[in-house]
Amino acid sequence: MRKNLGFTLLEMLVVIGIIAVLVSMGFVSYSTAQKKTRDAKRKLELSAIKNAMEQYYSLCNGSYPLTEGGKVPFSIVTAQPGCTADENIMQAVPLDPKDQVTRYDYDDFGPPPQICASIMESEPAPYCVNLQQ
Repeated sequence: MRKNLGFTLLEMLVVIGIIAVLVSMGFVSYSTAQKKTRDAKRKLELSAIKNAMEQYYSLCNGSYPLTEGGKVPFSIVTAQPGCTADENIMQAVPLDPKDQVTRYDYDDFGPPPQICASIMESEPAPYCVNLQQ
């Protein structure tokens, strides 16, 4: 009487299927966590930009820095006309954590002015913070 050692094809397919499901679940969870982390970093950077803009506002006779085509200026320095202080408030505006491009919009048309992260990965709409006036 011969005893067969090993696994049947069906047993192998079941195990491979279970492993595939677990790997795909892990990948989706990891991808979602990465998106949420990048969005949290964007929110933190918007807060830092807001603080720099508020500091500029208080140092420069109640005006915000000039926009660069609706985008947050690349640097927030008080060396612009009408500003009495000479400070370098923010050397460079933070870049987007995903592709290292500046993606922060500056809307100074409506009260109150806003700074927005135009691309949020885990939220459907842009995330904006209002500037004080």
